[in-house]
Amino acid sequence: MNKKIAADVYTQTASDGYILRPATMEEVPAIWEIILQAKAQMYREGKHQWDENYPTVPILENDVRRGWGYVLVPSDDDSDIIAYGAVVFDGEPAYDGLRDGKWLSGQPYVVLHRLAVAESWKRQGMAVRYMQAVCDLALSRGIRSFKVDTNYDNFYMQRVFSRLGFTYCGRIRYDAGERMAYEKLL
Repeated sequence: MNKKIAADVYTQTASDGYILRPATMEEVPAIWEIILQAKAQMYREGKHQWDENYPTVPILENDVRRGWGYVLVPSDDDSDIIAYGAVVFDGEPAYDGLRDGKWLSGQPYVVLHRLAVAESWKRQGMAVRYMQAVCDLALSRGIRSFKVDTNYDNFYMQRVFSRLGFTYCGRIRYDAGERMAYEKLL
């Protein structure tokens, strides 16, 4: 079920008791804590996708200002942020330079960046729930393609993508290095 909360902004209510909704500027400190938890986990595991330079508080603030920042919360406690991500419907310039592969489609798409789950909610399928809610949000806007990317050593996200039916499409390049690119048709 969709609940319209502002012009062209929807809250996705999942049947399982979770809501994906736009983040607010007041929530940036709590979101930052979740990002710091994710960075610490990546550091402990020797992963190299995020570091002290990415993501940062100004990046999160920009996400929220642009309408990209979304939080997953329990439907009975709108203040308990489970997960955060940047849900972008404006495209991703790096995706124009796909290497060693081909996208499944050339149609408009949603892209998800900076997905992080709060430490207290890990290992409960929240990344999957978040991404399923993004699929619903995209479909509510008439978007039928979902593109994502991740680092080569982020095996957790690669498993999430596989579980949700994403197809590996090739490599993309950012200033920080190459990433594996995936697409799912909705």
